[in-house]
Amino acid sequence: MARRPHSAEDERIAFEEAVADVRPLAWDRVHHEPPPPPAIPRHTQNDDAAVLAETLASPDLLDLQLEGGDEAAWLRPGLSRGVLRDLRRGRWVVQARLDLHGMNRDEARLAVTRFIHDSRQQNLRCLRIVHGKGLGSPGREPILKNLVFGWLAQKREVLAYCQARAAEGGAGAVIVLLSAPK
Repeated sequence: MARRPHSAEDERIAFEEAVADVRPLAWDRVHHEPPPPPAIPRHTQNDDAAVLAETLASPDLLDLQLEGGDEAAWLRPGLSRGVLRDLRRGRWVVQARLDLHGMNRDEARLAVTRFIHDSRQQNLRCLRIVHGKGLGSPGREPILKNLVFGWLAQKREVLAYCQARAAEGGAGAVIVLLSAPK
């Protein structure tokens, strides 16, 4: 039968006897979230110009303005297919982001126009526009998605766009490449 401690010293001794065999737990951390995407190296303006020059010099031309398949992509007529390939592969660093969640059509169109204008004023070339997947829309259809694609194709400043990679928003976002300001 265990003795009952009566003083602070007896309590301390009883505690030390009780925990004498205790060893620290080995911490094995488990992450339930996927790891973050790998860091994309920052390009200087010269690197961006070199990428564009290299892809424009490529002989492969894109026959169709809007590619087929599951992923939306568009390339200004006359530009090399390599421009779109490099945009998809992440060779261009996303320099600014616009989120259209919660906006109606008119607000979104104005926001996209301002975003492109302001980005050009700041000499930004690669942008990400988050239009959403339409899960909150009537019929769960992505209304803004198709509108944004049409608006971007009408802008002279836009050279190409493609669906963002999964880590950057996937089907709910688009990566846009702007021409260099003159």
